[in-house]
Amino acid sequence: MTDQIVVVQHLSRVFGLRVALADVSLGIGPGLVYGLVGENGAGKTTLIKHLLGLLRAESGSVRVFGADPVADPVAVLGRIGYLSEERDLPDWMRLGELIRYSAAFYPKWDDVFALELLDMFELSVAQKVRTLSRGQRARAALLVAIAHRPDLLLLDEPSSGLDPGARQDILAAIVRTVADEGRTVLFSSHLLHEVQRVADRVAILHRGRLILESSLDELLSRHHLLTIRFPSARPSPPAIEGALSWTGEAAEWACLCNGELEELKRAAELAGAIIVEQRAPTLEEVFLSRTRRSASERGSI
Repeated sequence: MTDQIVVVQHLSRVFGLRVALADVSLGIGPGLVYGLVGENGAGKTTLIKHLLGLLRAESGSVRVFGADPVADPVAVLGRIGYLSEERDLPDWMRLGELIRYSAAFYPKWDDVFALELLDMFELSVAQKVRTLSRGQRARAALLVAIAHRPDLLLLDEPSSGLDPGARQDILAAIVRTVADEGRTVLFSSHLLHEVQRVADRVAILHRGRLILESSLDELLSRHHLLTIRFPSARPSPPAIEGALSWTGEAAEWACLCNGELEELKRAAELAGAIIVEQRAPTLEEVFLSRTRRSASERGSI
């Protein structure tokens, strides 16, 4: 994993009685858009704070660009762009002042790119931060995060609370950052249709545990949504290996399955059913099925 931008190994974190992260391991390669998905409280922000060196690993290890972000922040933070969900910006500044202030911290700050982003986001250097709408504030914070062309861009719920137009701008900027220069993006989100649109790889966190990590293409190709019909009504669905969740009643049931499609079809036929419909599930459908199954296996529901 030496070529990985981010390497997290067996990372655990507890706050009081709450387990925020439990033995999480993952690696993020260069030039990828990496989607970190999970419900509120799943551990997404806690993981990002470890990558920024804002939290020290209690158990396990974190390396960004091969360095410990707590022990060697200089080697790490100058190469990271970060957009928090809060979008903390100094209210008293004008955008022009904010840009000049931010540029002083980054030797690779690109003034031309910053002006391009101002135009793209329909912002003005004369605007004061305190007068910005929520969407404008998010655009301004993103400008500051990416105008120094960071090797790693960390976005914590970048679309949270924004209108569709603002979300579209942010996604376009993410894609441009990666597509134009091969940089790496890690973004957390609960808006799974947006993750599905732009991510190369996806990790699903559920109550601090990593329950699935895969390339998006592989994840979607390995999951199938099948509707099966039996000759007569039955009180419960059959036991089919690879079945993650069931909905339905009587003679017709829908199953979200994981595995080879032909094997799943044969298993349904052996159970006495015929397949009347099949389609690829969305990332959101896979996410809901996986998290509910994880909760059920842990005795939470």
